[in-house]
Amino acid sequence: MNTNGNSHNSGEVVLVTGGAGYVGSVLVDHLLAQGFRVRALDALMHGSVPSLLLPWGNPAFEFMRGDVRDSDARARALDGVDAVVHLAAIVGDPACARDPELARDVNLNGTRAMLRDAEVAGVGRFIFASTCSNYGRTNGNGLANEDFELAPVSLYAETKVAAEMEVLRPDRSFVATCLRFATVYGTSPRMRFDLTVNEFTRDLLVKQELLVFGEQFWRPYIHVRDAAQAIAYVLATPASVVAGEVFNVGNTQENYRKLDIVDLLRERIPEGVVNFVRRDEDPRDYRVSFEKFVDRVGFTPSRTLGEGIDEICGLLRSGLIEDPYAASFRN
Repeated sequence: MNTNGNSHNSGEVVLVTGGAGYVGSVLVDHLLAQGFRVRALDALMHGSVPSLLLPWGNPAFEFMRGDVRDSDARARALDGVDAVVHLAAIVGDPACARDPELARDVNLNGTRAMLRDAEVAGVGRFIFASTCSNYGRTNGNGLANEDFELAPVSLYAETKVAAEMEVLRPDRSFVATCLRFATVYGTSPRMRFDLTVNEFTRDLLVKQELLVFGEQFWRPYIHVRDAAQAIAYVLATPASVVAGEVFNVGNTQENYRKLDIVDLLRERIPEGVVNFVRRDEDPRDYRVSFEKFVDRVGFTPSRTLGEGIDEICGLLRSGLIEDPYAASFRN
């Protein structure tokens, strides 16, 4: 079992696809700090973002602009790589709904192509970023573990479920692992305000008004830095523990209803006004168990939702972000 999440393979080269993104930019910094050499591949679909300026001067870091669907970009990116962390995707329900064809092409075909070329390139490990929204609804039937029936209700989750099946094919030549992440929140060099916790905090703090749909529905949450740390732990965990495995990644204590998030926000922003719109048709409603990841990999996320809200409030009050409603802060 891994006890520290540190790399014992100084100089190991990790390719992070989607490395300029919300999770990717945090992960790149974290892996460099762990002693990995890191190559980031990103199409910069949301415009040129300054998210990778911090590691730019680090000799262990390399950036390639390119699309995972482009065979030349894949070949260059995979050259000499020991492990792949595949984050590149059209992320979230709204982005996928806006261009379903693109979502299927990137999330499924792009993943298939990356898997195929990673095998040809002799990559040793492949970590695939998936989502707990694959569970769809748990209908109050306790906590969903990794054996729980998958019932994706969005195109985003459908593409992730299909891609997981490709990643975990038994004939893979590398160590393949799927990580089903809880809903991510917190500050990142590629900041997003279209994620539930970040968005709620922004609206209540800046507009002093928040509209909440389906306040009774459950979802697990994880801080973006904990998500990055979890990936580093998997890279440093013996292959026999993670090969062909699916792990839910989050903290079992961090399952919340939207109502609970509002309560945490009201404690901090009592002057804000919250309006609830009752919804019975929100098809996503799930509470998740993360015990398998804790037991096998030895990592429990340490940051709480309340701390994350404090962090976002601090960012918004600092004046560092002039317009949190700018298009660059959403997918």
